[in-house]
Amino acid sequence: MSAESKKVTMWNPTFISIFIVNFAMNMGQFMMNTLVPKYANYLGATAAVVGTVTSMFAITALAIRPLAGPAFDYFSKKRLLSCAIGIIALAFVGYSQATTIPMMMACRLLHGIGIGCTAPLALAIASDSLPDEKMGSGIGIFSLAQAVSSAIGPSIGLNLSKSIGYNTTFALGAAVMCFSLVLSFFIKEKPKAKEGKFAIRLDKIVAKEAIIPACIMVFLAMAYSCINSFIAIYGGECGVDQIGLYFTAYAICLLLSRPLSGTISDKYGLDKAIIPACIMFATSFFMISISKSLPMFLVSGAISAFGYGACQPAMQALCMKCVSKERRGAGANTNYMGVDLGNLIGPTLAGTITERVQATTGSTVAGYSTMYRCMIIPIAIGVIIFLINRKNLLQLSSVKNK
Repeated sequence: MSAESKKVTMWNPTFISIFIVNFAMNMGQFMMNTLVPKYANYLGATAAVVGTVTSMFAITALAIRPLAGPAFDYFSKKRLLSCAIGIIALAFVGYSQATTIPMMMACRLLHGIGIGCTAPLALAIASDSLPDEKMGSGIGIFSLAQAVSSAIGPSIGLNLSKSIGYNTTFALGAAVMCFSLVLSFFIKEKPKAKEGKFAIRLDKIVAKEAIIPACIMVFLAMAYSCINSFIAIYGGECGVDQIGLYFTAYAICLLLSRPLSGTISDKYGLDKAIIPACIMFATSFFMISISKSLPMFLVSGAISAFGYGACQPAMQALCMKCVSKERRGAGANTNYMGVDLGNLIGPTLAGTITERVQATTGSTVAGYSTMYRCMIIPIAIGVIIFLINRKNLLQLSSVKNK
């Protein structure tokens, strides 16, 4: 009995070490991500330009995928992760020196190279360490590192920028990423037996089995990216000074939603977690669109945590379960290609919608409010795609893990 329990536990040295690295890495990211659009706005950018600056990282994140996907399944994931974290640290140093929008854009493109590798590598390392029967709950627990850091990071970043300025705060973010880099050296990784020569092939870049889940993530990420890009600016326009608490409310509720969605996925099936979560996610955008006070924003954050916070790890687990274990790198890469596309399209589209509504109504608040309501549409499209393909996806994920 004890041997069986050990066999199915998720808590092993590799999972524990990548969990810690993921926490430190996300702490640095969440401290800075909310500041990028705020700083661009501070430098005089319009809503459309803010959206463009915010989304530009997705260009290089997508561009690195053809090389990254094959590399993930051939070279040491641990070493690649360390290199990617180092690139993000350099980008943060660049932000700290940036004084113009073009400089911000250049740093954002460098940042995208790191982002294009860190997230799928961390997910692949975590999923490699998990037994198949614990995949849903394991990914849910793994993503708690992101939840906790998202509770602390944005508020710390926003408060620091007010007291010591944007540039010094970006430099501190670089220091946090350097700390994460040091921690990555301690990840426990099994030696990898290399078969043949390193080759860039389509099947190593994209896992066709994970394309449908990745397409769904395009639309979910498109909507979610607009929260990170504009919520701080929108809250300021509404006269809400402590808008950073939105992320705290989101993250606290995320601590409940992530393990819960993972348990539901493992026990009752991924569809039982994904569909209700998407409905909650859409509801959160309507709530944001009518929010004019801090309590309303906090309620919106809480609802969003049981929405995107629950469906994101469920979709990630679906991507991982749809591919064989030796192709988890390609599966993670495919998942994040969808996320990158959503991050590229979302803020740019949202900024354009906001500007046009502002021009028509003369109200900045109305511009952002209408934009957030429009973002319910991509979520609905994602749900429709899932419902159409639900049976095939669930069958595929079941076959791959037998």
